[in-house]
Amino acid sequence: MSDLDIRVQGRAGRITLTRPKALNALSYDMCLALDAALKAWRDDDRVALIILDAEGEKAFCAGGDIAQLYDTGTAGDYGYARRFWRDEYRMNARLAEYPKPVVSLMQGFVMGGGVGIGCHGSHRVVGDSTRIAMPETGIGLVPDVGGSLLLAGAPGRLGEYLGLTTARMGPGDAIRAGFADHYLPEQDWPGLVERLCATGELAALTEATSPAPEAVYAAQTQRIDRIFGAGDITAIRAAAESDDCDFARDAAKALNRNSPLSMALTLDMLDRLRPAATIRDALRQEYRATWRVIEHGDFLEGIRAQIIDKDRNPKWRYADAVVPASVVTDLLAPLGEDELTFD
Repeated sequence: MSDLDIRVQGRAGRITLTRPKALNALSYDMCLALDAALKAWRDDDRVALIILDAEGEKAFCAGGDIAQLYDTGTAGDYGYARRFWRDEYRMNARLAEYPKPVVSLMQGFVMGGGVGIGCHGSHRVVGDSTRIAMPETGIGLVPDVGGSLLLAGAPGRLGEYLGLTTARMGPGDAIRAGFADHYLPEQDWPGLVERLCATGELAALTEATSPAPEAVYAAQTQRIDRIFGAGDITAIRAAAESDDCDFARDAAKALNRNSPLSMALTLDMLDRLRPAATIRDALRQEYRATWRVIEHGDFLEGIRAQIIDKDRNPKWRYADAVVPASVVTDLLAPLGEDELTFD
């Protein structure tokens, strides 16, 4: 298909996103095609490893293509979004559990759906332009595509900070947080790809990578742990607002900007995932949340305010940040016959 270039080159199965003008946003058809390629190459002896990359300098993949989710959702059709997420999450699980090495080369923006395809493989490469984020609470969703598992595994309360504020990570923080493994200057990426394709061996990657740049958020560890370990959304906001420094002030602005319901869901999701969860545990929980928030949450309003009308003035539910615990519990309850499966 025109939005993906899928081919076998030497010993590598190659998948390149080819929508640079759209920041390589991931459509439903792209999810299905990517998943089909992974299935086809699983037992193909020609393919020793997979390489995932993207055209353009601005973005590896800046997220999902959500226009149709909005159009169908506002028309009262929630089935399209649920099918999209179901099949996308199954593809995310396949990447995370793939039996062959998966090398992802992530330049520029890597957000939302881009994290789902770029940050679950076995060998994740970042460069100086890389900016990784989970921006979902800003549009009334929750960190999904397996991103909740990555956030739950980040040091201390860094996952809460990233998930609630939607803050972006450069290459050093991405590696420290567990979203990436290797740093390599982007001018060296073509040579790396050439060697991987020629040999089908990962030695080319380990020999090429350089020491990671500084992890900027590491210097804020104590502050992040104190603020984002304060309790519920109201307590976290109060802790951020009481700390007189630029970092805390920026965090407080984000906490007052993003969906309180989505932030409350995110807090609970990360807490539930911390006891030795798997990618399937995370995706199943995410699906419970996204299945319901398309109809009963802030997602459609968030898309309207941020992307459709662009008034940046969403009318959030629970705008006072007092989200009843029973609401969160109900939104994360099992879905019965609609539960996400991985068959």
